[in-house]
Amino acid sequence: MTITDETKVPSYVLPELMEFSNGLKVTDQLQWRERRKELIDLFTTHVYGAFPEANLTTHTTILSCDKDALNGTATRKQLRISFQNNKRSCEMDVLIYLPNQRQAAAPLFMGLNFEGNHTIHPDAGILLSKKWIAEGKQGVIQHRATEESRGARATRWPVATILANGFGLATAYYGDLDPDFDDGFQNGIHPLFYLDGQSHPLTSQWGSIAAWAWGLSRILDYCESDVDIDAQRVAVLGHSRLGKAALWAGAVDERFRLVISNNSGCGGAALSRRKFGETLEAINSLFPHWFCEKFKQYNDHEENLPVDQHMLLACIAPRPLYIASASEDLWADPRGEFLSAVGASPAYRLFGASGLSLDMKIEIEKPVMHTIGYHIRQGVHEITSYDWNQFVNFAKFHFHYGR
Repeated sequence: MTITDETKVPSYVLPELMEFSNGLKVTDQLQWRERRKELIDLFTTHVYGAFPEANLTTHTTILSCDKDALNGTATRKQLRISFQNNKRSCEMDVLIYLPNQRQAAAPLFMGLNFEGNHTIHPDAGILLSKKWIAEGKQGVIQHRATEESRGARATRWPVATILANGFGLATAYYGDLDPDFDDGFQNGIHPLFYLDGQSHPLTSQWGSIAAWAWGLSRILDYCESDVDIDAQRVAVLGHSRLGKAALWAGAVDERFRLVISNNSGCGGAALSRRKFGETLEAINSLFPHWFCEKFKQYNDHEENLPVDQHMLLACIAPRPLYIASASEDLWADPRGEFLSAVGASPAYRLFGASGLSLDMKIEIEKPVMHTIGYHIRQGVHEITSYDWNQFVNFAKFHFHYGR
């Protein structure tokens, strides 16, 4: 039964954040570093799955570079990152826009997209994706993109606003890393990591969300080599399932300077134990490929899970974190997302950073801009210009950029 009435949320007790598994209390920053490692291991084993090790060859090819894109306001770079072993290969195409009006390397927003790089802007210079795309999307015929799909998701990616505020943008199609359907992990990046005789990830090895998170780190690898990008000021973000991936990427990879989650819900920012909106059973039934196989044993038994999502958010401390909800997006549990941020705050306070508290008055479209930022927007499950305006302001403040 789906709960969307706050009065029907079951009583629950969150696992203790500032306490080791052996019961010892965390009292200083050095101890928190050890506790953080413990938490990452728990999330790896029980929720997202481990990144397997493999001898991959990675090669980056610059496909194009137009320094006069978007009427001269931007430089557009397109590159292909290829991953290979002696049996298979996988390719991820990355689109980067950088503002031409800048005096130094540009800070960057980075996030995966849902339907291909060509959908984030009608720019005719963007390469049309040739990968599998879900049916029912604008301009998609027999799972392949057509010219009609150019700019189909431009409202989700306000490129002009991002550039005008001095930021660059890097994005890639999440289906390049792993197509978003239950294919038994036979396509995408997973098979490159299989051992001889293996045909499926092991019980505690990665699902699709971890694979998408892994891809975000590989884009960051490239950014560190590009003199036009300030790789020390990269904000990783995502909406919905890609918000889950952004949180896991930001938790695991501390090179990401700032982490943003928009409407990420169950398995993202929202507390699982509330069983509000989308539950573990629902998400694992509808999307059995997203998490590691072991996560399914907690279906309808969230209380047995040794972690909850406030602990994931805490693993990002003391780096800035922004959580965004929407008032009508009950499936993603806006209240649970806020409470998760509150639950993560003790880790931030250990570093002298500001968090959130239960006594805060949270109003619709009245953002809280501490080291943990939060807003709840009027409306449904979407990422909008309002959301982006807050993300830009938050990043400008914490990057000390444009001030």
